[in-house]
Amino acid sequence: MSANTTALAIADPYAQALMSLAQEQQIVDRFGEDAQLVLSALADSQELRQVLGNPLFEGEVKKAVLQGLANDRLHPLFTNFLKLLVDRGRIIFLEAVLKQYQSLLRQLRKTVLAEVTSAVELSEEQKSRISEKVAAMTSAEHVELDISLNPDLLGGVIIQVGSQIVDASLRGQIRRLGIQLTASAGR
Repeated sequence: MSANTTALAIADPYAQALMSLAQEQQIVDRFGEDAQLVLSALADSQELRQVLGNPLFEGEVKKAVLQGLANDRLHPLFTNFLKLLVDRGRIIFLEAVLKQYQSLLRQLRKTVLAEVTSAVELSEEQKSRISEKVAAMTSAEHVELDISLNPDLLGGVIIQVGSQIVDASLRGQIRRLGIQLTASAGR
């Protein structure tokens, strides 16, 4: 079993439990916002990841760090859930749990995640057109865009929805043209 599969197997029941709690309390979207805030903090802070992932730091230290992160920004029930992960020795799977929660939230809201890689910053109109195309492609009611920049694309975008990839980048077009020319020359 790969590390990713193991993380998902451990994270999924916790994400399901968090979703059940959120639905019971009718704060599903609030927990989604809290999950995004924590994921952003993890992405921005190497120190935070090191403290939470290091078994040498005691649980009380990790809980204090999480409480400091929460600092009235996170719902108290969400903060308690994070502390529960510390108590259960599962805080190392925090990122996987929160990403799985977001996935469950997208399923609940009939939303699809489109990972968009662009050569340049996209305008609101371009984002809207991409969302419309992805919605038509997937029959989803809503589209969530996760946009990253990669100047190596030269121009255009690459859109990934699940395992489906649409390469509308200039680099991809040049590569396809090269393949066609190579195939033509070989005849």
